[in-house]
Amino acid sequence: MSAEQQTPEQLPPIDAIEKQCLRIAADNWFEYPVFAHPHHTDYAGNVWHGTYLTWMEEARVECLRSIGIEFANLVALGSDLPVVELSVRYHRPIQMGMAAVVKTRMADMKGVRINWDYQIQSLDGKELYLTARVTLVAVDREKGKILRQLPSTVKDALLRVMGDR
Repeated sequence: MSAEQQTPEQLPPIDAIEKQCLRIAADNWFEYPVFAHPHHTDYAGNVWHGTYLTWMEEARVECLRSIGIEFANLVALGSDLPVVELSVRYHRPIQMGMAAVVKTRMADMKGVRINWDYQIQSLDGKELYLTARVTLVAVDREKGKILRQLPSTVKDALLRVMGDR
């Protein structure tokens, strides 16, 4: 039985999850598998709402890393990219012991605002757990102020994420 056909009661083997790890799908979604460990959940065994945000950030950083962009290097160029807006829709909970996939893609850049879209789904894509949009803004690290425009090196690097869109 493949990892995509697993039920929540049957945990996929680690190597099956790793095979799905860190890939960009044909529709420009980057896929990042996650697993709901006990420390991710509340007293009822449902993934705590803040865990989803952590998984989304991990997926965004790994998406960049998958094309050779280390987030630390972007920051070293003098810019930070803090979250300034977050919209999350929780469709159904992920429970302890379940595997899922965080899908993310950079939706667009408008000046210094960078929008990322997210979907968290079951491994087989049949269940939708969460949809979200995160807006980052470029900030000058030394001055702590929003930049008027993205530094060209940062903008060029981020355009690589969007590909041909």
